[in-house]
Amino acid sequence: MPRIARHLTITGKVQGVWYRAWTVETARSLGLAGWVRNRTDGSVEAVVEGDESAVDQFLALAQHGPAAARVAAVETEDVPVQNMSDFQKRPTA
Repeated sequence: MPRIARHLTITGKVQGVWYRAWTVETARSLGLAGWVRNRTDGSVEAVVEGDESAVDQFLALAQHGPAAARVAAVETEDVPVQNMSDFQKRPTA
């Protein structure tokens, strides 16, 4: 199955609730690569890359996130595949 990549912007109560740590753990468990970071506007931004079915599964899970999160929306857009090899947490942007 070909690799795809999606850029995500997650809004709601998603900072200070372990959303980034949950994202890293969940993405790695699905075999995805990419990154996640907090944004200064209170949102969380991520890029997930991997098999389409795994990316779709991650997107479904991202609608809820960890137990303390209250996700209002997950906006996605297709982005070019960068052939990343791991999933990492990045500094706030």
